[in-house]
Amino acid sequence: MHIPDGFLDTRIWVGAGVLSAGAVAAAVAKTRKVLEDRQVPALGVMAAFVFAAQMVNFPVAGGTSGHLLGGALAAILLGPWSAGLILTTVLIIQMLFFYDGGLTALGANVLNMAVIAPWVAYGTYRLVSNLFRSSAGRTAAIFLASWMSVMAAALAASLEIAFSGTVPLKIVLPAMLGWHALIGIGEGLITVVVVSFVSRLWGLEQPEQKSVAGGEGL
Repeated sequence: MHIPDGFLDTRIWVGAGVLSAGAVAAAVAKTRKVLEDRQVPALGVMAAFVFAAQMVNFPVAGGTSGHLLGGALAAILLGPWSAGLILTTVLIIQMLFFYDGGLTALGANVLNMAVIAPWVAYGTYRLVSNLFRSSAGRTAAIFLASWMSVMAAALAASLEIAFSGTVPLKIVLPAMLGWHALIGIGEGLITVVVVSFVSRLWGLEQPEQKSVAGGEGL
């Protein structure tokens, strides 16, 4: 999932960087209005959990790698804006200290994993949970949101690499989507368990209730 330096055409990584910068700026402005002192630790704990989850990497054809994402988990519990900031922070730390993802590709990695993934997860979760207002429906919504977020990020990364002329689409697309379809199942199961546990811990049993991080999640 992390794209290294040299894989993206200049137009692709510059364009992705501009989009990511705009999304992160919007997230900062949005979360600044709703975050309180008691809510900041929740973001820190979530960032640490996502960071640990993303350290488990699986090699994928075409020079890329796959791993658990955590975008759905953060988006469902804390909202897509907070999730975007969490994932962006994690990606920057991984790039600087663990050389996971390239500097020029940072904008694309942020776009894929910190913007697209959380918003796809959040939209999917809200749609499915509103259609099926039951415990089973909420569980299905969490699982599907997690799976869709992984697939959306993998699709975006595949298209960026293919449009850059680095790896043909017919090679990178099935490799990325095939592996991440399996990874997404694991992510969905983990997210269901963690969201269920945290919801009980926070006393948030219903999907309509507000989250600890400003009313966007759950």
